[in-house]
Amino acid sequence: MAWVTGVVPGGKENFNACLIMVDRLSKIMRCLPCHKEDTAMDTALLFCNNITSTCGVPKIIISDRDPKFTSEFWTNLYDILGTKFAFSTAYHPQTDGLAERMIQTMEDILRKFFAYGMEYKDHEGYTHDWVTLLPEVQVAYNTSQHSTTGKTPALVEKGWNPLFPVDHLKENLLNIHPKAKDFHEMWKRACDTASKCIAEAKEYNKQRWDKSHMEPDFQ
Repeated sequence: MAWVTGVVPGGKENFNACLIMVDRLSKIMRCLPCHKEDTAMDTALLFCNNITSTCGVPKIIISDRDPKFTSEFWTNLYDILGTKFAFSTAYHPQTDGLAERMIQTMEDILRKFFAYGMEYKDHEGYTHDWVTLLPEVQVAYNTSQHSTTGKTPALVEKGWNPLFPVDHLKENLLNIHPKAKDFHEMWKRACDTASKCIAEAKEYNKQRWDKSHMEPDFQ
């Protein structure tokens, strides 16, 4: 679990950060718009309302040493929930590199997506920014094959690959309502951009990981 900050404010609530969480078993990913100024309580509510309400309480959470997680509030919350917390930093080398690599890949994916400045003005003149389009990144990632499992995260978690509206969007249809056409164009563009960002980030992190773990040549 980690934050992506330095994001251009978006949405009606001017979100300026994103909380990302990845399940170590299925590799399923959740990304939630938030504020970098959020308190420990705000983060706890975000986590409980979006994760524990659907997936239950995790046995282990791996994150960096963000003040929110090292606070007395979260320390007590871990004890109450029976959750073990590990910090993926130099101070806690016992945490393996898998979690760090997964989080790093997700951060790169989101930063690439944000860098595109994804905004779309619909037929009524309303501008949809990254907050509206962020779920498409989550969908694209969770339905793409993972190198570790050889399956999509959604398939590992659910046992089947879900279909999403973008799968059924068809082009070259006549007499399309303007709003429906806007929706089609917005989500198709977001899907294509998300898929591109995912492919680029995965390849970049693979090369970086392989290079940093290259066996030394003693010849």
